[in-house]
Amino acid sequence: MERTGFNRRTALATLTMTLAAEAADIDVLWGIKGSIADLEHHRGITHSFVGVPFVAAFVLVLVYGWARVRKHFPSRRRKKPLASDNPDARLVSQQLPERWGYLYFLALIAALSHLLLDYTTAYGIRLFEPFNYRWYSWDIVFIVEPLMLVVLLAGLTLPSLFGLVNQEIGVRSKGPRGRGGAIFALVCVVVIWGVRDFQHRRALSSLDARTYDGAEPLRVAAYPYMVTPFRWYGVVETANFFKNVPVNSLGPEIDGESQGTTYYKPEETPASLAAKASYMGRVYLDWAVFPYLQVYRLRDGTLGYLAEFQDLRYAYPDLRGGRSPLTGYVFLSPDLNVLDEGMHTRNSPTVESLEEERQPK
Repeated sequence: MERTGFNRRTALATLTMTLAAEAADIDVLWGIKGSIADLEHHRGITHSFVGVPFVAAFVLVLVYGWARVRKHFPSRRRKKPLASDNPDARLVSQQLPERWGYLYFLALIAALSHLLLDYTTAYGIRLFEPFNYRWYSWDIVFIVEPLMLVVLLAGLTLPSLFGLVNQEIGVRSKGPRGRGGAIFALVCVVVIWGVRDFQHRRALSSLDARTYDGAEPLRVAAYPYMVTPFRWYGVVETANFFKNVPVNSLGPEIDGESQGTTYYKPEETPASLAAKASYMGRVYLDWAVFPYLQVYRLRDGTLGYLAEFQDLRYAYPDLRGGRSPLTGYVFLSPDLNVLDEGMHTRNSPTVESLEEERQPK
């Protein structure tokens, strides 16, 4: 983003925008207090419109402090740049002053870009916290989108490669190196979003236009796969069950009868109500879009109960390992007090590890 031209008026533009574009993820520090606190606060206030001005101001304070230290303790290795026919080198040789008001404006733009990128994924973002704690998500790109990474990497590296070629053949650069590549990369990202959004709408319309095992859908959602914009993971909620179905938005086509998994909604029990009322349960149900809770009695309840939470938006049918990510658990005593709770990790309790203790309900 900085190479598109924002760095032509002030020094430290690159540093400021880079830090501001990443600073919202400082909320990962909540993980120090545990996995539940991490889930509760991730993509919260630092990822909201209210938090953006403060995130930008925080970054600006860091950059200002770094600039003051750098001026008072100049590096002996730093040399004055020589004038050149390269516009970038001439820009450096001019030693642009720091325009702090403009740098704050750049920090705001970079911080807002973080919100936009997170909004495009299925995880969601609380854009209006602390006034509204609702989650918003566009659901059009996978959490890691290889095509976007390739485009952005090309926009970063190809201008330098072309610059070396031009130097070899003696062609003078007519503009700031990298600006054209950066603009091209950003345009490609917008085009990818446009294609994904169009296909996402087709998938949703197809999911909503049919019945499932004779039941009308109450809610539908479509979540992306990596790379392809035509393959979607559909989740449908009816009055009595959830169902995941594959969707081909190019058709669009759905084969909900012969493929996918049906998750019947279990009846509420004292154990399930206790699990939902726990700290883990409250946080998880607030975050999850399609929450699904299973409660297992351990040795006829004499050892208590294990409640496992999962969000069906991550229960992709072809997931390796068999378990969807971001699942949580609550251990309950026989009298339904919380013994342990948290997000599943490699060492956390699972139904499989307690197979000998688990009894059918």
